[in-house]
Amino acid sequence: MGPLSQKIPGGLITADELRAAVADGEVETVTLAVADMQGRLVGKRHQARGFVERLLTGTAEACAYLLATDVEMRPLPGFGAASWETGYGDMRLVPDLGTLRRLPWHGGGALVLADAQDSHGQPLVTAPRQVLQDQIGRLAELGLTAKVGLETEFTVYRGSCERVPHTMEPLTPRNLDYALVQPLAVGEYLHEMEELLTEGGLPVEAVKTEAAPGQVEITFHYGEALTAADNHAVFKHTIKTVTPWTENSATFMAAPVTGVGNGMHIHLSLWRDGDRPVVPTEGGGLSATGAHTVAGLVEGLPRLLPLLLPTANSYKRLRPHSFAPTRATWGWDNRTCAVRVTGHGSGLHLEIRLAGADANPYLAIAAVLAACRFGITRELQPPSAITGNAYTTDSPALASTIQPAVDAFRDSATAADLLGKEVVAHYATAAQIECDVAATRVTDIERDRGFHDA
Repeated sequence: MGPLSQKIPGGLITADELRAAVADGEVETVTLAVADMQGRLVGKRHQARGFVERLLTGTAEACAYLLATDVEMRPLPGFGAASWETGYGDMRLVPDLGTLRRLPWHGGGALVLADAQDSHGQPLVTAPRQVLQDQIGRLAELGLTAKVGLETEFTVYRGSCERVPHTMEPLTPRNLDYALVQPLAVGEYLHEMEELLTEGGLPVEAVKTEAAPGQVEITFHYGEALTAADNHAVFKHTIKTVTPWTENSATFMAAPVTGVGNGMHIHLSLWRDGDRPVVPTEGGGLSATGAHTVAGLVEGLPRLLPLLLPTANSYKRLRPHSFAPTRATWGWDNRTCAVRVTGHGSGLHLEIRLAGADANPYLAIAAVLAACRFGITRELQPPSAITGNAYTTDSPALASTIQPAVDAFRDSATAADLLGKEVVAHYATAAQIECDVAATRVTDIERDRGFHDA
């Protein structure tokens, strides 16, 4: 198991605790990371003593192209934040010491997340973490805070990332949804991941195998929206780092194979004065604010889809009777809807089932908060709740491919008003790149269907 056999204490630490650990030789490296446009952590590993001396309360630099590329890290035209025309200069990275943690595996060292700033020390408005912070701030102007719990699926395959695309052998051979009796390799993998995530300070609530072969779901306790996104970024980084040490590979693709869908469900509650939930009534129904929130999600999210479904592959998850939504609907405890009202009493909350596991958590949560605010400020009223099969209703259909979603997002005055024109232009460019790649690259499907018979 390599580094997994040498676990060390991990979890959140203070700056003083880092200084002490570095002085004692317990921490040799500190990784300063920023979430890129795809939600991946990128950055540099710094020698710990130098980091403590120079960067712990200062700033570092990185090429701003990290926030202006596609998933393959290609520097492409169309991004205002960084381009050939701007010379691809540096951005500043400011450590957020509230995210400082030790990673609980040998050689992991410490990790701290950063906020991105321009050369003048101003926040980069298109940086994913900043996009979410802006939405949190605008919600606070209404006297509201959001608490979020994320529930994410991913699929595990046997072998290396280089081998898997040719073999696609899942870790579990069949549907093991909710199974408590599992093959030994599966049980060992789940135990290792749960232990590492918990040791790393992540608030794991539950772990289970899912319906598709090789599919795993991990649910996290709810908390502040920014913390939930930060934790998800660290969670994904941990899974992608550690899974290869088990001689497996993990993917967060929304549809890694035909008929398999990996989602990221966003559980949301809104609070006033920090301790008063505003979505439910005392009788267990939806309050006026709750109804406005649902209406904003149902009407607003279809205009913001590239922030929840960022790639061409994302839309292949949205299929009838797949437990992923195909229509802009809501319902009470209804998993065929895009928005599910669930829970009881003061715990009544909303589950937004749209986002794929490939979504950037900062952007997906930002889109959800923006849509909530859209409904609340306009006092929108929701359509009737769906009580049966939402797939067969005549409710408005969600975009089933990426190009219509990009067009709607780019041209939406609502999106521009909620997010800002610069943010919309930036992420519309990113989504259009995904459209163009999907439209122009030759695929295995084309070869499978045409190589011999053309």
